[in-house]
Formats: sequence, structure tokens, C-alpha cells
Amino acid sequence: MPTALINGVQLNYLQLDEGGAADREDLVMVHGLATNMAFWYFKYGVPLSEKYRVTLYDLRGHGRSEMPQSGYTPSIMGQDLAGLMDHLGIEKAHFLAHSFGGVVTLNFACAQPERVRSLVLNDSHFSAGRKVQARSEWTFGQKFQPLLDAHGLDLDTSDPYFGPKLLIRVAEWQLKGYQVPNELLDLVSPLLGKTGKRTSGEWLKLMSTTSAQAEMTTHDGLTVDRLRTLRFPIIAMYGDNSPARLSGEELLDIWPHAEFRRVRDAGHFFPTLRPEEVLSSCLRFWDGEFASRHQRAGEARRSHFRSDRVFMAGGAWYFTTRDENRVGPFADREEASLGLASFISAVKN
Repeated sequence: MPTALINGVQLNYLQLDEGGAADREDLVMVHGLATNMAFWYFKYGVPLSEKYRVTLYDLRGHGRSEMPQSGYTPSIMGQDLAGLMDHLGIEKAHFLAHSFGGVVTLNFACAQPERVRSLVLNDSHFSAGRKVQARSEWTFGQKFQPLLDAHGLDLDTSDPYFGPKLLIRVAEWQLKGYQVPNELLDLVSPLLGKTGKRTSGEWLKLMSTTSAQAEMTTHDGLTVDRLRTLRFPIIAMYGDNSPARLSGEELLDIWPHAEFRRVRDAGHFFPTLRPEEVLSSCLRFWDGEFASRHQRAGEARRSHFRSDRVFMAGGAWYFTTRDENRVGPFADREEASLGLASFISAVKN
């Protein structure tokens, strides 16, 4: 794979372009912590390359990119992103980002908003939103804490940096050959699978031999005032069971123009576990489906977390009633939609 020397660091990248048209728009994908460009490659990069020229890359210290001693603040890594785009001649792009990758992308966007066509933000937790911890508990975390205690993990789900610390502990388990409990799988999926031990080893090396841990757990530079300046189209997706959802709640007031989508019963790494759902929302967003449908004439735009009443979970289709009761499973979307229509008709009668 090609590399580019950006800000003094060799960054590994890959471009996919199956369409061939010279005027195709660019789409840049930015992964989060403890993973690499493979997070996006098969389930997103390949199919979306039929519509966009896709650029994937490994953040510094991740994958096959160089691991320098320092330079891991979101601001510096946002400059890495800008430098890579300059190197590749990308003037303006759509962005698809997850977790810490979203924080990196937002730093870039705040510095150079004119280069952003749109942003799909997946479960990003930012400093300005972490203050919500003081007044709002992570409900799923309260249920999850006894599980951590039972497995001897000395972690507190109310810690604003619970996520990275959990990844460190589970990575240590991986390298020691311990079995990761099924209940943790949705929260630590990058450390599992065929490359789990290698990924865990690289993650621990990054955390223990560089300044990354200290730089990634300080203020990320994303103040409310900076975030308010962003006017390009945004869709923010958050898992019901993710601690990052607390940051998402803060964004409702910051971005009244954005679309907010909840991913039902999902944890932090839902893009790897629910790709069909995420891809569907991305494509509908880029096609403009969400642009104006929620605003009535004469009304101020208000943001809310929304989700489709017909949805996929665990390989099957369901619909929900207005009371959030789940009905199903159905074999496909059409069957679930017909079931919903029948249910609504029965209620009306």
C-alpha cells in the first residue's frame, strides 16, 4: 500500500474508485482508536467506491502508519488529515468517521469547514459533551458495572474515558489468552477476530511507549462555540447502549440543522456489527432524504434522535409500536413493513 510523509509521519493510505468518472466526489473515512482502515474497508469502502472516490487511511500510531513518540492530540491528527488530503489533491470531501476518528475529523472541519461537503458522525464522544456526565448517568453503564466487577475489571463506567481504558484492559486479556466474555463483545469488537492479538499488541504498544494515552485523554479542542460554526450537512448516529450517546445529547442543541439517528440496542462499535443499517442511513442522508422532512412551514427546526420503525437486528427484521414494543422477527423489510401497516390499520379501527 502507498504511504505519504505528512507532518513528518509516514501515513498508510488506500484509495478505491470503481466508477472511473473524473468528476466523482471524494469520500474520506476515518477510523477510531485500537483499529485501522480495515474497520471500513470491506463493508463500507468497497461498496461506496461505486458511488464515490473513497480514501481510507491509518491514523498515526495505528495500522501500518508510523508510530511517533508524540503528536496524538485530535488537533495534530486533524492536521494529518488535512495534509493527506493536500497530498492527494482532495479539495473537498464527504466524511464518514467513527469514535475518536470523528473527533479528529471535527478538529479538521472546525479549522477548514470549506473543505467539508458533509459529515457522517458515528458515536463520537467529545470534551464539551463529557460534562453531561455530571448531571446525567449513563443508564446502560449502571447495568453494565456489575458485569465489569464480576470479571475483576477495575473500571468505572462513569469515568469520561471509560472506553479507551476498557480497550486497554481487554487488550491485556487478549495477549494473555483469556476468553473475552460474550457480554463485552459489542464494546470491544476491534480487538477480536483473526487479527485480534496483533491489534491488541499494537494498541498496548501505542498506549505504553508513546504519549498517546495522555494526549488522547485531555481536552480535544472542540468547544461548543467552535462546533456551532459548522453549517455543512451532518448526520450523527449513536448506539442506544453507548456512553458516547451522552455527547450526542449535547449535540442536539449545538446543531439544530443536523439529523440524529439512534441505533437500537447497539453499543459503541455498531458500524462493524450493523453495517447494513449504517450504510442505509448514509445513502439516504447523501441522497437528501432527511434534508427537510422534519420541519413544517413556520416552525423552528428542532433536533431529536430518530429511528426507523422498521429495522434489522440480529439478521432479522422487526417493527416497533409507538410504545417501543418490538414485533417480529420477519424474513425481510417488505414483510416487516406489511406487518407494521397491518398493525397501524388495526389500531385505527
